[in-house]
Amino acid sequence: MYLPKYPTVNNETDNGSVFERPRISLLNEEHWFYIRKQYCMSPRELQVAKLVCQGFNNEEIAGNLKIKHGTIKTHMRNIYRRVRVKNKIEMLLRFVDNVANSPTRPEIDLPLTSNIKKPNMTIISPPSDVS
Repeated sequence: MYLPKYPTVNNETDNGSVFERPRISLLNEEHWFYIRKQYCMSPRELQVAKLVCQGFNNEEIAGNLKIKHGTIKTHMRNIYRRVRVKNKIEMLLRFVDNVANSPTRPEIDLPLTSNIKKPNMTIISPPSDVS
């Protein structure tokens, strides 16, 4: 039987975790300001949303902000309701999409979309009179 190779004790990172968080941030402070304004988030809800989008789980966020786990759950429920999403991945994707498609678009340069060129498309209409 073939078993895939999973990280072992030898692959542990400095903090003791086998898995490492990505070291990329899709949203900068200007983006977060736009998101906070668009969804009318409190400063604490914005802090929680930022930490979620950086890959922290609820327990880690609670420890980082020195608040109870139940309070994080309440903040997440409020954020989900405002953003109209059902999970953390959907929330991150909604934020990135909102920033990328912002009508004001204040100097937004997302790492995933900044180097992608849109193709020039020409629409060819069918001839109006076919005899």
